[in-house]
Amino acid sequence: EVQLVESGGGSVQAGGSLRLSCAASGDSDSNKCMGWFRQAPGKEREDVAAIYTADGSTYFAASVKGRFTISEDNANNTMYLQMTSLKPEDTAMYYCAADRMGGRYSGSRCYDLLFSFRYRGQGTQVTVSA
Repeated sequence: EVQLVESGGGSVQAGGSLRLSCAASGDSDSNKCMGWFRQAPGKEREDVAAIYTADGSTYFAASVKGRFTISEDNANNTMYLQMTSLKPEDTAMYYCAADRMGGRYSGSRCYDLLFSFRYRGQGTQVTVSA
């Protein structure tokens, strides 16, 4: 059973930065899709970014492209979301998610499938003040 634990959330002012971490345990498969999604109160879930761990390819939502980066440290089985130039509209609970994949994928394909990933963390709150 894969377990995911997020950390790194907090409160920052607009324009600031945060780095979220997602520690994965119970799985050493290098052929995985991993990603982040967020949900703010009263709003629909938004998929933010995804990474295909086998080749490191990534994909981002238009709303965060150029401001957020996603990476994965295979040695430590940890995924990161580096967020810069944060805006008040980035305020949300951020969740990491992952799933094992059969065959070859890509960051964009992982992003398309993010909604269906079987494993999810409990979330970490990000609050950006104006």
